[in-house]
Amino acid sequence: MTFLKNSIFAALAVGFLMAFVVSCEQDPTTIGSGVIGSSPFITDKAVFDVYAYNKKIKAVSTNKLPIYQLGSFTHPVYGKTTASVTSQVQLSSVNPTFGINSQAQEDNPSSTIATQIPENEKIDSVYLYIPFLTNPGGDSDGDGLVDELDQYPDDPAGDSDGDGLSDAQEINRGTDPNDSDTDDDNIGDAEDDDFTANQYKKTLDIDSLFVDGKLYGPSTAVGPLNLRVERSSYYLRDLDPNANFQEAQEYYSNQEFSPTFVDSLLFDGEVTINPDQIALKSRDDASTEDVDESENFTYLNPGIRVQLSNEFFQNNFINKEGSAELLNQENFKDFFRGIHLSLNGVSNEVMMLFDIKNANITISYSYDTADSNGVVTEGNGKRDYVLNFLTAVVGSTGQATGQVNGNAANTYINESYPAEISDAITSEENAEKIYLKGGSGTMAEIKLFDEENGRSVINQIKSNNWIINEANLVLYVDDNSDVATPPSLYLYNTETTYPVYGIPSNQNDQSVRIFDYDGKLERTSAGKALKYTIKITEHINDLIVRDAQNATLGLSIASALNRTGLRNSILPDDSEEEVPLTSTLSPLGTVLYGSNVAPENLDKKLKLEIFYTEVE
Repeated sequence: MTFLKNSIFAALAVGFLMAFVVSCEQDPTTIGSGVIGSSPFITDKAVFDVYAYNKKIKAVSTNKLPIYQLGSFTHPVYGKTTASVTSQVQLSSVNPTFGINSQAQEDNPSSTIATQIPENEKIDSVYLYIPFLTNPGGDSDGDGLVDELDQYPDDPAGDSDGDGLSDAQEINRGTDPNDSDTDDDNIGDAEDDDFTANQYKKTLDIDSLFVDGKLYGPSTAVGPLNLRVERSSYYLRDLDPNANFQEAQEYYSNQEFSPTFVDSLLFDGEVTINPDQIALKSRDDASTEDVDESENFTYLNPGIRVQLSNEFFQNNFINKEGSAELLNQENFKDFFRGIHLSLNGVSNEVMMLFDIKNANITISYSYDTADSNGVVTEGNGKRDYVLNFLTAVVGSTGQATGQVNGNAANTYINESYPAEISDAITSEENAEKIYLKGGSGTMAEIKLFDEENGRSVINQIKSNNWIINEANLVLYVDDNSDVATPPSLYLYNTETTYPVYGIPSNQNDQSVRIFDYDGKLERTSAGKALKYTIKITEHINDLIVRDAQNATLGLSIASALNRTGLRNSILPDDSEEEVPLTSTLSPLGTVLYGSNVAPENLDKKLKLEIFYTEVE
């Protein structure tokens, strides 16, 4: 919508209404006039005061999150935040049989069944895999090739390697759109019908990963980093015994699990961040003597993949076949307890956001087999077993319900804030600066028109017969650092808990990684963070036309993920209050100008702009 540039202001000549400010930005000029029926009208803009109050958050509920943080992030104002994850581990199938025969059959084999032998299952490898989030908007033309590698990123029929096949055709065939001879057999892909499909590593656009305070660039490898994987000895309960096991148990961001509640080190080594898929060599099948399956590969999306201790999983998993510990999920959770993850920078500082539902532990093992004559071949059998962390609950229709099985908690450790910030976020006065930080950080409360959420100004607007064309909350950024700035803000009604923002201008635009609404960060021509403009037209119309309550609004940062809803938090006085879920999922922070600003910053003052039409 085009904003009106030349503004005039109606003189609201009621003395007691001077508690709000209607200010002229330019000399009074009639910018629009005409006739509605026989009544002349003018179009105008009024600017009103807004009051902001900082709030510190001591801790937030972080179990069963849709997205988890792992690593560290240092902000020049708020300091360093370190995030670790403690999660339950779940069986992919209860009471599993390793190999062909159950443990009972191995212990008491039938004298008439030659294949029932002790199978001597032995672990070959154990791998932990944590995939990165990827950006579906990183492929503008939708041809399957990320923009950075696409010679024609806006042309779905583009042919990047010039071999006569479009990028989309090559993606569908399983050949490399950037290599005209994918299998190097001197026959171009367009003419080659004798090739093994999908035998090349794809590069994806990694999202929601911050390196040295900046959003990760998709073409570079980063590292080394130190990943530490430990067995957790803490039992994460699903239900709260203090609520008679009728409510879900909550775990908060200030609860630390390591080093007190860990007992076995499963991995401690270096990892790197890479945008390429991970190649996995297939296992050779001994029954197909003429085919070597190990020459083929399968590919995992980019992520962290490390080998864990074979000995630990041999003793605590494979050797437990047929035992009570593996009989059901509850027994296994109580026995195994869980995994604790921590990630520390070596040459780079990294904070990654990931969906733990897509992470897993894959146990590959071998076992002895016997033919119908009882002839034993040692280690001939090969199988995998997958341990999960959180899993999505699927409803009767086959669709995910939004709920999850399992439990995992995110721990956030914040450095102490500087005295200036600590004083500001504990003050009960109208703020000069607004401090917003994700995780267990800070947020703000917003009051429109006056400090008491009164209706005097609202009633005056109503009596003036204004037709509200647009209403915007404008917040200027006081932050010139080079660290990543929150891509959007989240404004919500603290009474109804519903978000307050405009309708997306293009809900199908997949190139946007964040909330596609009007509260997005605006930047200067030099690329610096400038301001956020949040459209609250419907909210103002609710107040004026529908006599809705002038409720206090909550303001926080929004993560780079489209998540709404609230989460419990603990405030410094140990009272509880709900805060936006989207804020808890991000390490980012920013500083905004409030309304109680110094004279030299009046042009950046927090304000409410109302564009209206008035019938005379």
